[in-house]
Amino acid sequence: MDGDPTSCDAFVKFLSTPLNDRRPFVLETQHAVSLHFDHFATQSCMSLRAPDRLALGYTRTMMGFLLLQPAPRHICMIGLGGGSLAKYCYRHLPDVEITAVEIDPEVIALRDVFRIPADDARFKVLCADGADYIRSEDVTADVILVDAYGSGGIANQCTDLAFFTACRERLTKTGVLAINFTDDEPALDLYVERLQSVFGSSYTVVRCADDSNFIAFAWKGKGRLPSSRILLDRAFSHAWADDLRLPSTARRLKGGESLDPKRLIWRENGHAHWEHGA
Repeated sequence: MDGDPTSCDAFVKFLSTPLNDRRPFVLETQHAVSLHFDHFATQSCMSLRAPDRLALGYTRTMMGFLLLQPAPRHICMIGLGGGSLAKYCYRHLPDVEITAVEIDPEVIALRDVFRIPADDARFKVLCADGADYIRSEDVTADVILVDAYGSGGIANQCTDLAFFTACRERLTKTGVLAINFTDDEPALDLYVERLQSVFGSSYTVVRCADDSNFIAFAWKGKGRLPSSRILLDRAFSHAWADDLRLPSTARRLKGGESLDPKRLIWRENGHAHWEHGA
């Protein structure tokens, strides 16, 4: 922010503002707009030069669902945030219907700040509890994306057995679930165990290359992941594969296939976090 007093002032205001009331805070600098619930984590980030680009690495990894379900017709998103994934899918998947479910009306009220499209025939934002919404028998989706972090961490109702079971029931036969977890989530191993109990061996856990996050993918169909060659072919079939780093995600999908939760190791030194064990 050298030479940018406006951005410096905005950052000072951000650090001096008490963020303990669970309300979203928008930090606007010269180059970006970001969403925060505390001073430690960024919920969403939008580049002002490229507002539809996925600025955070974990969102690019979540787009790895295209390697497992390359032709979705309906995507359901649990958690809107700054709408990064919603905007990207809206722009690059023009034939897909998108439903974003957000529990916090104050987050939805920021949609214009983050340039989230208005509702139309193929895109809508609902103010509702995502866990309740996904239990509705009227809901079906080819892809369910869960990014349900708020001021208190990930929503408890989006990590229990009932939620994972409901997600599996709502998915079509070739449907895919992708869930974002931070690497310092204390119960990550428990959540992977629950995912395993619902989806059997049809899941993989991927460490994001440039973020402190894991993305868990699970799929409705029984069986293992496609071969590495098929995954890479699917990755390179998209003109924007390099932007999403899909080839890298394809390789890491295989590395985390049917990960035994006991292989997750909790490291206490420095920033406490989980790592893949040998």
